[in-house]
Amino acid sequence: MPTLDDVARAAGVSKSTASRALSRPALVAPETVLRVRQSAERLGFVPNRAATALARGRTGIVAVVVPTLENAFFTPIIGGAQHRAAESGLQLTVVVNALRDDSDLDSLTQLSAQVDGFLLTAPLGSESRTLAACQLKPTVLVDREIAGVSSVIADTATAFAAVARHFIRGGHQRIALVGGSNRSWQNEQRIAAVRAATAGLAELAIFDPMPPTFAAGTEIAPALAESGATAVIPYATALGLGIVFALGARGVAVPDGMAITIERQVAAALGLTTMPTIDVDGAELGRTAMSALHDLMTRDTAETAARLRLPVPVVFPPPGDEAAPRG
Repeated sequence: MPTLDDVARAAGVSKSTASRALSRPALVAPETVLRVRQSAERLGFVPNRAATALARGRTGIVAVVVPTLENAFFTPIIGGAQHRAAESGLQLTVVVNALRDDSDLDSLTQLSAQVDGFLLTAPLGSESRTLAACQLKPTVLVDREIAGVSSVIADTATAFAAVARHFIRGGHQRIALVGGSNRSWQNEQRIAAVRAATAGLAELAIFDPMPPTFAAGTEIAPALAESGATAVIPYATALGLGIVFALGARGVAVPDGMAITIERQVAAALGLTTMPTIDVDGAELGRTAMSALHDLMTRDTAETAARLRLPVPVVFPPPGDEAAPRG
């Protein structure tokens, strides 16, 4: 097997120059980079990524940290991040850690010695603890923002507000928002956005904290049916499915008896075509976050933390097909 020494001799440069030409070409003259690459291609030299990473003091591994694997919201984020990491020659490891207490922070501190960076989803961690975790290694926050930390979020708050305004235009005067943990940053953003959208126009009933599960949806459905709300905005697809199922069991038809927003694919499968749908592209969220982390890890100088907000599409039914409240 050809070695880096062979490539350097063939290109007429030192081994260190050949290494830089292949790993950090911006530091080498363009004509030298071309000569080294041509020599490597001619000899069939394949760089050992692990050895290259270790030589730079890196492991070639990044960690995506999620608070739970029970919430399907995180699955496409992991998939998108893994695909983008592979494009950059990085390995991705998945860690379940909610940063709820200091022992969780200690676990991440130990892990930081084995990885080059973190994609951190920490909706429940305190700001101080989350910020401490972000200082361990280059980190991009996913679906949360903290001053001074690079972050990528799906702008669900704006989407929820748009759905609330749609329901109001359709005649709904009491809207229910079924939210997640009241410690979640995104939950606070969504509640604030929907409150602003309904202020002076409709009553808002908030049901939280609710886990993102089908069972939780079935449990909260009776309270929703008795609340006087005629439209519901749940924060998780599985939760919404449970609500639809349990309302049907109680004889409350969806959407005629109660309108509800849900993921587009699920709504289409259930034939619920007269309701607005919200689609979060989790894979794109993961890809974008991984790209931001890769940029952060390869910077030569510190730059201002980047905040990226990805729009969340809302699909509304055609005019005239909207579900209107009864009574």
